[in-house]
Amino acid sequence: MDVEKANHSRKRNRTCCCIGTTICIIIAIVIVVLILALTVFKAKRPVISYDNMSIKELDASFDITKFKVHLNLTIDVDLSIKNPNKVGFKFSNSTAFLNYRGQLVGEVPVPADEISASETKAMNVSLTLLADRLLSDSDLYSDVKSGVLALSSKIRLSGKVKILGLKFHAVSTSSCDFSIYISNRTIADQTCKYKTQL
Repeated sequence: MDVEKANHSRKRNRTCCCIGTTICIIIAIVIVVLILALTVFKAKRPVISYDNMSIKELDASFDITKFKVHLNLTIDVDLSIKNPNKVGFKFSNSTAFLNYRGQLVGEVPVPADEISASETKAMNVSLTLLADRLLSDSDLYSDVKSGVLALSSKIRLSGKVKILGLKFHAVSTSSCDFSIYISNRTIADQTCKYKTQL
């Protein structure tokens, strides 16, 4: 009888030891996963940077009789999108915008893409000013006559980062104010702002 009790007690101790060890291992795994999720694999915001802006096409002429300006303008914009995450960032179709005095005067689609972990991807967009949108703008005549045209551009990328089976929504926005100097066909006074949300 004592032998049976001793065997039963040993089995019980072994069972308790196995259960305790299993619980400790599970807790350790959960702690390691949490530490990785909060450090190495923590979702970080992708950043869009304006690297270079140049005038691809510029033609401005006056119609004095009608007090109008004929303007053709295309700007090449070199962008870079940095993904600081240890996993890929996939963004959906987007659009780059060109504005004049708060009015939308040009837009170009930015196709959906994926950026690998810790990669910086270069991108080029050509923004064309749609002159027909400015036919009724009286400020355009005086701005072109002065030789300086103040514009702004904006791009917003919306996508997802998948970390340890969880999806994080990320939005990166970049905008630049700049001036076109018509006489020497240059871009100056560039001020850019970058904003990201996770």
